[in-house]
Amino acid sequence: MKFRLQKLFRKQDPHRQQRVYIKIRDGQFNIVGLGAWYSYWRDPYHLLLTIPWTGFLLLIAVAYLAINAIFALAYLAGGDCIENARPGSFSDVFFFSVQTLASIGYGAMYPKTTYAHIIVTIEAIAGLMGIAVMTGLAFARFSRPTARVVFSRVAVITPHDGEPTFMFRTANQRRNQIIEAQMRAYLMRDEMTAEGHKIRRIYDLKLRRNQSPSFALSWSAMHTIDEFSPLYGMTPEFLVKTHTSIVISLSGIDETVAQVVHARHTYSASQILWNYEFANIMHDTEDGHRYIDYRAFHDVFALDE
Repeated sequence: MKFRLQKLFRKQDPHRQQRVYIKIRDGQFNIVGLGAWYSYWRDPYHLLLTIPWTGFLLLIAVAYLAINAIFALAYLAGGDCIENARPGSFSDVFFFSVQTLASIGYGAMYPKTTYAHIIVTIEAIAGLMGIAVMTGLAFARFSRPTARVVFSRVAVITPHDGEPTFMFRTANQRRNQIIEAQMRAYLMRDEMTAEGHKIRRIYDLKLRRNQSPSFALSWSAMHTIDEFSPLYGMTPEFLVKTHTSIVISLSGIDETVAQVVHARHTYSASQILWNYEFANIMHDTEDGHRYIDYRAFHDVFALDE
């Protein structure tokens, strides 16, 4: 009975025996093959949305040539069924298929038998459907909203208002605004349960401000390390030992396209600098105005011990 249940379970879940490999590098977990466009052959729609533009155009070209070649063979199977086409000429019926599929119709070649008219009808329907699908896919690729948000290369733990504070910076690279921007921070590290099982536990990091009505220039996110913080009492060595990483997620509405955009960044333990501070990027001009110098966006300096 137990053997039959195991066999039934394996039939219901064919992916159960597959292995997923995870590489741990500098505290960051990377799933081998995750995000690779060539791993989505079983999901062709997702493949066509994620494949690079060069691969997308190449697949369209190959599919277009293959469809015309198939219909060209169908015309050849009908014998001399295309007027002004050389009998048995694959190139003539191939280019006739190209004209039919694209609804060009130069008039130099045209069907002269019932068989040819039937194939033309089928190809015309296939051409209409193919153009609609390819147009939709191209529009979906062009219309996908993206966020051009840059995060500071490192995060720092520095005193702020008399309290140790985890801090990082982010900026909007576009010259527009992200409306109702929201930011979330999560700490992830390896821990052992009371039963001795190793798990990857996730903690929320409470930011002093996790919302902004208009994210246009820069944003310095801060998390106070108090007795309620997952970072309380931690050391750099402990963060490395437990493969600690901090994941940042930012979302909001792009005012230009009125669609939700997302950005994500991960700080590993080695990218969190202790007793460092970010260089100031806000400056005043002589006439009382302010400006931001993004050249120092990633710069940090050590605090005096």
